[in-house]
Amino acid sequence: MRRVLPLVLIAGAAGAQTPMSPEEFETWATGRTLDYSLDGMIRGSEAYLPGREVMDADTGGPCRSGRWYPKAGAVCFVYRDLPGEHCWHFWREGEAVWARPLTADRDTPAQSVTPAAGPLACPGPDVGV
Repeated sequence: MRRVLPLVLIAGAAGAQTPMSPEEFETWATGRTLDYSLDGMIRGSEAYLPGREVMDADTGGPCRSGRWYPKAGAVCFVYRDLPGEHCWHFWREGEAVWARPLTADRDTPAQSVTPAAGPLACPGPDVGV
């Protein structure tokens, strides 16, 4: 019985984090600007444009353009001037949406993903780009 209980708990926790499919993510995110928060503090925002284009800005940082694409059930991003691919799982818990990079371990807190109160603020030379 001791061996079964932990497996049941793990299965239950994994079930609570069933990732959105990339198609579900696209339907939910396209046309929105979303804030990514950790412990109630916004860490960055992204505007999701048609054609899987994105504009990303970390809080206080410059905006950078990019795109997203599905890969093995995850949502992956590439950005101008930022090396590599950045893949995430997004999932729903009731009305809330959460996200965690695939490179994070299970102890890494998930980020809350919510619609932003306004458009993405892009200070600096890339305004309007």
